[in-house]
Amino acid sequence: MNNTYKNAGVDVEAGYEAVRLMKADVKRTFIDGVVGDIGGFGGLFSLHKDAYEEPVLVSGTDGVGTKLKIAFLSDKHDTVGQDCVAMCVNDIVCSGAKPLFFLDYVAVGKNVPEKVAAIVRGVADGCVKGGCALIGGETAEMPGFYPADEYDLAGFAVGIVDKKKIIDGSRLEPGDALIGIASSGVHSNGFSLVRKVFNITEENAENLKKYNEKLGASVLETLLTPTKIYVKPALALIEACDVKAISHITGGGFYENIPRMLKDGAKAVIRKDSFEILPIFKLIQETGSIPERDMFNTFNMGIGMIAAVPAGQAEQAVKVLKENGETAYVIGSVEAGDKGIELV
Repeated sequence: MNNTYKNAGVDVEAGYEAVRLMKADVKRTFIDGVVGDIGGFGGLFSLHKDAYEEPVLVSGTDGVGTKLKIAFLSDKHDTVGQDCVAMCVNDIVCSGAKPLFFLDYVAVGKNVPEKVAAIVRGVADGCVKGGCALIGGETAEMPGFYPADEYDLAGFAVGIVDKKKIIDGSRLEPGDALIGIASSGVHSNGFSLVRKVFNITEENAENLKKYNEKLGASVLETLLTPTKIYVKPALALIEACDVKAISHITGGGFYENIPRMLKDGAKAVIRKDSFEILPIFKLIQETGSIPERDMFNTFNMGIGMIAAVPAGQAEQAVKVLKENGETAYVIGSVEAGDKGIELV
């Protein structure tokens, strides 16, 4: 018996080829501060700390979750990388921080270089949109742990903000306006419920690939829409307005994430008719007979990020976001009360 690493299911040559294929995508993410190239034991980044009075590093980590099942069934792997980056950098910008760099971790059942390169291409797309550099990562081939045609994807990002400019909700006041920025769809949250509602299985995949008039696309295509990255418009908003708090609407929807931006004694009053609830959420609710509160407690419902600004700056905030390519709405206000949200 030939007891080699390759015969055990790990092909190091495939790993080398994957790195070769991804190098061009990685390099297009490089920004000022990157030191060296990929392939070393650690990713290097030079911190220009003189640009900050008291620099604070802000980090975030996340994965794509069971949305990956949609990529497997669709055999489309070049978008989920953006989801992974978005989940991290959108969290970082909630503190007012600018993302600096990102590292990914891809664990595969079998290393198919072209597939791994496609995954990393999506990661690079996300890094470019988030203004950060992809300075390293890891691809682990794990036969017998993952099925040959499946993988997991996670990563983390590090950003920077001046300590005096950290956004933490401590300055919120009753009357402050809440500005909602539109999402691109389900993003990367709630997919365990989504998969159950639509019976997303290999046996049902062909039905889910059919055109759906309510969506203007197939269910699988709509669900695979990558998470929107809000870094650049959010940083532009911070420069233009007095942003007091920001919330990234992820798993747990409105009820879990909005309170994270509030201080004690403040509640968020959200007007449900102030923004567009996307067709995919209406279809999920109808198909699964899901109560409204559960929808708002699981999904972003069409709002991927919320920022609080003084009421007098609400119109300016919407204008800045629109100038930066986003659809934005005044969706509510901060009021005195127990910390939490009220949907009206």
